[in-house]
Amino acid sequence: MSSEADVKFEIGHVLFIDIVGYSKLLIHEQTEQLQKLREIARATNQFRAAEGEGKLLRLPTGDGGALVFRDNPEAPVGCALEISKALKNYPDLRVRMGVHSGPVREVMDLNEQANIAGAGINMAQRVMDCGDAGHILLSKRVADDLEQYGRWRPLLHDLGICEVKHGATLGIVNLYSDEIGNPEVPEKIKGGEIPREKPSAPIPRKSIAVLPFENLSEDKANAYFADGIQEEILATLSRIGDLKVISRTSTLRFKNAPDSISAIAKQLGVANILEGSVQKAADQVRVNVQLIDAESDSHLWAERYDRKLTDIFAVESDIASNIAEALQARLTGAERRAISSQPTTNTEAHQLYLRGRFCWNKWMGASMPAPEFDKSRQYYQQAIELDPNYALAYAGLADFYGFAFGFGLLPPEEKWAKAQEDNAKKALELDPTLGEAYNSLACDKLYVHRDWPGAERNFRRGLELSPNFAEMHAHYAMCLVLFGRNEEALAEMRRVLDLDPLSSRFGFTSARLFFFMRQYDAALDQYRKTLELDPGAAFAHEWFGDAYEKKQMQKEAIAEWSKALHLSGVDENASLLERTYAKSGFDAAVHALAQKRLERIKEKTARGEYVPAVEYVTAYMRLGDKEQAFAWLAKAVEERNRLAFEIKANPIFDPLRGDSRFENLLQKVFAPQ
Repeated sequence: MSSEADVKFEIGHVLFIDIVGYSKLLIHEQTEQLQKLREIARATNQFRAAEGEGKLLRLPTGDGGALVFRDNPEAPVGCALEISKALKNYPDLRVRMGVHSGPVREVMDLNEQANIAGAGINMAQRVMDCGDAGHILLSKRVADDLEQYGRWRPLLHDLGICEVKHGATLGIVNLYSDEIGNPEVPEKIKGGEIPREKPSAPIPRKSIAVLPFENLSEDKANAYFADGIQEEILATLSRIGDLKVISRTSTLRFKNAPDSISAIAKQLGVANILEGSVQKAADQVRVNVQLIDAESDSHLWAERYDRKLTDIFAVESDIASNIAEALQARLTGAERRAISSQPTTNTEAHQLYLRGRFCWNKWMGASMPAPEFDKSRQYYQQAIELDPNYALAYAGLADFYGFAFGFGLLPPEEKWAKAQEDNAKKALELDPTLGEAYNSLACDKLYVHRDWPGAERNFRRGLELSPNFAEMHAHYAMCLVLFGRNEEALAEMRRVLDLDPLSSRFGFTSARLFFFMRQYDAALDQYRKTLELDPGAAFAHEWFGDAYEKKQMQKEAIAEWSKALHLSGVDENASLLERTYAKSGFDAAVHALAQKRLERIKEKTARGEYVPAVEYVTAYMRLGDKEQAFAWLAKAVEERNRLAFEIKANPIFDPLRGDSRFENLLQKVFAPQ
């Protein structure tokens, strides 16, 4: 008897077919329809070619059968397309099809007849079982393979993760066009046997959103102070692991908004709302706060504080402690110490820090005006000059240098990398509980030192200390996808959107994540939803166009790229793109725009301005000049920034893949240091 180790499997590319409603047909109708289905299948080019080469296995079933193609993942899909076209002439023959690639083997059944078994067969049948008449459904594995071929991309429509037999889950993709397939969402996925999504989780009682505080100061320039107090209370609460705390960018949308408390809470997915006001005059401050149960609209706790500025941290700590008590949140000893700490005793340094945060937050908004970006650095630096032991100010500087250096806003010089690392380490030396600083250390470990294990240790430690810090969850998600850990990346991004559900920046990051994972339908859907929140984000329209391009939706891609150019103030390039597309087609339009961009970045370089090498790679690649693209790619991988890492996952660079130089150069980025 053969041992289990002797059983040999091969990867088969399986097309499973059956006749819908077969059991309800009369006997002679069953015979006729099976015969006709066999004739249609055998007449396809894919069937004949594979059979002629001896590379086809057949498994008949009572109401259909399976065809196993041995060496071509496109063959079962091509065969399904041919069958679907032929079936248009036989409207009474209602057929559904499923495709999966997996292990199969030839066996002998009890009648000593040749048969086929294996997970490849079973999973193809389960994929098919999700569909209705006319559907051609693919497993996500098959769809991912087909995404590499331009002719298939427009036909692929992601249906999400679905539960199939025995509680297993499968990613299902619907294949259709105007001529073949069934564009409708299958009934089982709509809400019956196979739910497309799990029901939304109940809102946890220990959840809170801190709405923007109203600035009641006579001097309206004190708006930074009211915003800063709200943000610091929010940051303090975020350190409590037993609470779900919504991030600032989502709550900011409700500044001066007329929405009811219950409506706001529903949109943010929380049970409780903290609202308040701040009035500052000279060295005196008044803070009014009230904690509200959103469902009953009743006050759980309220307080008014009239204090000197020197007491503001005690006020913030008291507010956080009272909220934790009212919501019955469990606090560890470390969390109690963290929320009662006093970051600085220098009130002027504190106000400079708050001004820095105010500028940083303005810059991190969709419009991203450059002056506020550098102003944040100046304010943090001034705060440190007044109080050299101000940990939060050092963390702010680390954020500044990490973001600017990582995204190519500063040249890849060692002094900027060192500024990020030194400031993050100084912040943690002064306050080891400051989870935010670990995000900057993770940046340094990965992008500068190319030490992924070290970066991941920093991510995990930072999230232990600040479990509600959406920024770090988002950063970790984007790093995970670069290393092929897609499911973990999606889990982190779900956490981000749970903590900051109305943030356009994280909405766009989520879409970008889907794009890097080549889930283009999900990316397009996320871009659409997020652009409703922030239609003026030029970079998002450009990324939206990139996703349309990958779906071969050229008209839509041109439209989004044009919007991005208009929003960026480059109207002449938008006009060029549109004119060239109308006159000469898509490729010519892409070429014309790439030529303009190359001219622009060459001008910047000639003026002595830093241009990330990746921009040259992209321009030359779009122009079809692979030699120059690879010459600049060699420079790009030497630049110690985030852009170099993203080359591996970004589908934009697909034209360079397959060339041995591409993989060899990427090894310089991803090889253990």
